[in-house]
Amino acid sequence: MSFTQLQPPLPLHVVDRGKGQAMAVIDYGPEFDLLWVVAMDEGGEIWCVPNPQVRMQANWSLGRRPDQPRGKVQPLAAAVG
Repeated sequence: MSFTQLQPPLPLHVVDRGKGQAMAVIDYGPEFDLLWVVAMDEGGEIWCVPNPQVRMQANWSLGRRPDQPRGKVQPLAAAVG
């Protein structure tokens, strides 16, 4: 298991939750998804989010536009529960 603090935090989008700042990444090894420790912009909640639920926030100058189609992702509530 490894825990990596991100300096500086990365702006991310969590599927079905919104925008946030990733403060750390937890890696339990090859049999598990990475877990991103994300402080949500709205409400300030902190979530450990599985890798398939995390996207980089849109950045027009880097070519990441919000209107581009993404792969189909299972909602977080279904993935957790």
